[in-house]
Amino acid sequence: MSARAAAADLVVRLPIERFTLECGARLLVSQRRDAPVIALQMHLRGGHSLDERGLEGQAYLTGGLLDQGAGKLSEEQIAEVLETSGGSISGESNGLSAAAAAERWDTVLELAAQLICAPTFPADKVRSQRQRLLDRLLLERDEPRVQGDRLFKELIYGDHWLGRPAAGTYESVARLERKHLVAFHRRNWVARRAVIAVCGPVEPSRVAKLLDRALRRWTPGEDLPYPTPELPPRAVRTAVFPAEREQVHVFLGHLGVRRADPDYPALVVMDHVLGAGPGFTNRVAMRLRDELGLAYTVHANIHGSAGVHPGAFTAYIGTSASKVPVAIEGFLREMRRIQDEPVGDAELATAKDYVVGSFALSFQRAARRANYMVTAERFALPDDHLERAPKVYAAITPEDVQRVARAHLHPQACVVAAAGPIREATLRKALASK
Repeated sequence: MSARAAAADLVVRLPIERFTLECGARLLVSQRRDAPVIALQMHLRGGHSLDERGLEGQAYLTGGLLDQGAGKLSEEQIAEVLETSGGSISGESNGLSAAAAAERWDTVLELAAQLICAPTFPADKVRSQRQRLLDRLLLERDEPRVQGDRLFKELIYGDHWLGRPAAGTYESVARLERKHLVAFHRRNWVARRAVIAVCGPVEPSRVAKLLDRALRRWTPGEDLPYPTPELPPRAVRTAVFPAEREQVHVFLGHLGVRRADPDYPALVVMDHVLGAGPGFTNRVAMRLRDELGLAYTVHANIHGSAGVHPGAFTAYIGTSASKVPVAIEGFLREMRRIQDEPVGDAELATAKDYVVGSFALSFQRAARRANYMVTAERFALPDDHLERAPKVYAAITPEDVQRVARAHLHPQACVVAAAGPIREATLRKALASK
């Protein structure tokens, strides 16, 4: 079956009712009558972009500690409610997600509302969670892949918060105390910054009524603008995290695109041809893994990190030090080839078939639907986006792929960060000679 034929059959329909709660939060509800579970996703604008300098990790720990106590409920009581409801709740820098058996939807939504509005941040839990994070960060100091990824983001984003780890640094987390988390929550966890999505077998009006009541004391606050970030221009830059290991972790790329870019659908298809396709179907895997035998893990894509702010084109490989120049040449060669040569019909059909088929299948779970509703609201996707998207992917042509590759790939202005037994001069030489 061709991608066009599959697109006609694999249509996802996601009816959504929208509400503005009295507290100011936006609520989206999709009723799915046959679902055995209900899923909630709450996105809060801001996240670790609001961390105070020198106290990075505030947002991360604030979200992570939500389920350690709320109102009059202890961590143990929260765990008991979740166990008896077949539910789960987890917080993060940018919000909270929850799920429960359909018949206990009200219990878990009410619990989620308590965690959002009235977390208690027990001092002993703050200390233990902070120590666990410090232990992890201490281990990551010597982990080449983690440090290579951090260097790569710094090369792309400079000193902007987009280039800083959400979990903070060992030094910044060591400074955090309970008072910092309480203050961060009070200032930044406010209703007008929130989008809440719920999917499951329940009437939307009942969800709205319950959350209106459960969140009635949530501070409305003020929404946040999306200022245009001032980021370093695309240019050749290099950095190395030296480590005496057998393998070098190489990250190559440049500043990418926003999710709202009109070329996004064509970039998704381009990525599956270039470096994101499954198995042995994409070019960088076939070239660097199968033909040259440089590594098993190798990939590249630009669409995966696209968000409100620009993401990054990121190519990754783990290989031996002697093969790093060959790997860099391979990435740049494939970037240029997809710009210079039209993609063949069979290769493009393979990519589009996968994109179209996996798109519809990914919406089987209620949690995925709730997550999509938040995404659609944040990026102002049209109401018929789900119905149109498979058809748009299926209609991508070789000319479309070549056009967006030329517009959005910049092999002449890539940064490279590497971690392992490698010198920065080796990276600069490899970039300069290609």
